[in-house]
Amino acid sequence: MVVSAPDLKTFLLATPFFGGLPDPSLDLLTSMLVECRFDGGATVVAEGEPGRSMFIVKSGRLAVSKRANAGSIIPISVLQPGDFFGEMTLIEMQNRSATVVAESPTVLYELTAKNLYACYKTDIHAYVIVLQNINRELCRRLRRADDRFAGHQAGDDN
Repeated sequence: MVVSAPDLKTFLLATPFFGGLPDPSLDLLTSMLVECRFDGGATVVAEGEPGRSMFIVKSGRLAVSKRANAGSIIPISVLQPGDFFGEMTLIEMQNRSATVVAESPTVLYELTAKNLYACYKTDIHAYVIVLQNINRELCRRLRRADDRFAGHQAGDDN
């Protein structure tokens, strides 16, 4: 299905990543996105591999996991439309921190570090808003992880 520009803009503005961007800035960032499609079961990114891009979930469902020291797979979260992932590689330039697998046919929009840098050079205001949005989401995730950790520790004490 072809998504019209107004529909895409409406979708993107409703995501945590693009919230608060003025129209010209949103148009600039939208022009930088590349649509990627994955079948169910496909690995989108693998823990430990180099990464220089992030993804916004347009449709589908993805599972995020990490490998434990003992080698077992630990489920971390599930991603659905509007969520984004891979942003850590844009901020810290480290390898992927987790594996993300499409659980169903999935459509993603990819933004590369190179394009984000081009946004910085072209529209510093949009760049700052995007970084604030990423930081807000990272804080939300850290709070959820803290809550899970605290709940796990409380369960061990019983």
